[in-house]
Amino acid sequence: MTRKATVAFTLLVLGLSIAGCRSRTDRSEGTVILTISNFNQLPVAVSATSGPFQIPSLTLTSVAKDPTGTTSSLQTIELRAYEVVYTRRDTGRTTPPILSETIFGNIPVGGQFTLTNAVFLSSNQTLNPPLLDLARRGVDAETGSAVVVLDVSMRFFGRTLAGDDIVSQPASFTIEVTQ
Repeated sequence: MTRKATVAFTLLVLGLSIAGCRSRTDRSEGTVILTISNFNQLPVAVSATSGPFQIPSLTLTSVAKDPTGTTSSLQTIELRAYEVVYTRRDTGRTTPPILSETIFGNIPVGGQFTLTNAVFLSSNQTLNPPLLDLARRGVDAETGSAVVVLDVSMRFFGRTLAGDDIVSQPASFTIEVTQ
């Protein structure tokens, strides 16, 4: 190997090792992290013939990426929306449509926001397959099962007063939907 090739290879390895040491927070925009810190009274089973279904209380927290650094009011997160995505846990592949809801509220850096009665399953989801099949026929047309098992994943979106877009990591729970 030539000297130039050896130097180039060494620099490449060094660069990759430094990049591999970056934490998750270094890759996200802004100086704060939005976390879902508490779910209360999550349902484990719901009926496709009723709804909407809500989480009585959940807490969002704003955490400074550098806890030893200085903070300011420009790190306040203005909440904008949340999104719920469904994944089948059973053998079926058809999922309810994504739920997207607008929310309003501010979370100062280091502060919390409690969201009450956050809808995680609305009529838009229950009036579409596979949940519509359960409500009408008592079984999922795709699997023939009287139960559809869903992983429910929620993400929250906001923007700091400084203009940085903020997205929480998904928080998930599992429900069983019956007629």
